[in-house]
Amino acid sequence: MATKQSKKAQDQTDLIENPEVIASRLEKGEAFLKQNSKVFAGVLIAAIILIGGILFFQINTANQNENAQKEMFQAVYFYEQDSIQLALNGDGINSGFLSIVDEYPRTDAANLAHYYIGSIYLSERNYEGALTHLEQFSADDYLIQAKAYSLIGDANMELGNTDAAITNYKKAADTNENKYFTPKYLNKLAIAYEEAGKIQEAIDTYGTIEEKYYESFEFSAARKHKARLEGLAAK
Repeated sequence: MATKQSKKAQDQTDLIENPEVIASRLEKGEAFLKQNSKVFAGVLIAAIILIGGILFFQINTANQNENAQKEMFQAVYFYEQDSIQLALNGDGINSGFLSIVDEYPRTDAANLAHYYIGSIYLSERNYEGALTHLEQFSADDYLIQAKAYSLIGDANMELGNTDAAITNYKKAADTNENKYFTPKYLNKLAIAYEEAGKIQEAIDTYGTIEEKYYESFEFSAARKHKARLEGLAAK
């Protein structure tokens, strides 16, 4: 053991004090670099391209989002004025939601446009189209996200997909629970449970409205339907 340590110490001393040893090590290093210069150059170029690509993507996305936000303003105005077709397709001068989704993908504006398009299609009974767009929407705002889940549930109910409707109504009810909107989502959930033949789950859901949201508009109806379902279950 001592011999190995002494040899290692001697090698280190030679490296520090002996110019010939240093030169030999440098020559080996230069030879290695020459032999692998193409590899190192390739790696460096690839790294530069990757970094440049990331920066370009970030700058381009920021510019696209700014332009899309400007075009969204008029489309939202049309939507709020119930000019639905203009909101969707534009007026020949200003873009509509459909153009914004196509021209500015991956932007915040396109994300929001999916929500508007989905809600419009739902009102027009284009349930498949509504699902296509609403399922592409996501929001950090819990109230809006809960609303989107509820609309997805509505579209699925209309298409007869009660299990998918139940899943999304539950998401809506569980997202940022509050006394204003949660009772509405729970009411829809209870209806979906009954439609699916899950009577006890429907009773329990109406019971939640009765116990937790007694000041809500849905309270009276929840009590009535809970009593009705309990009567059915007792037969």
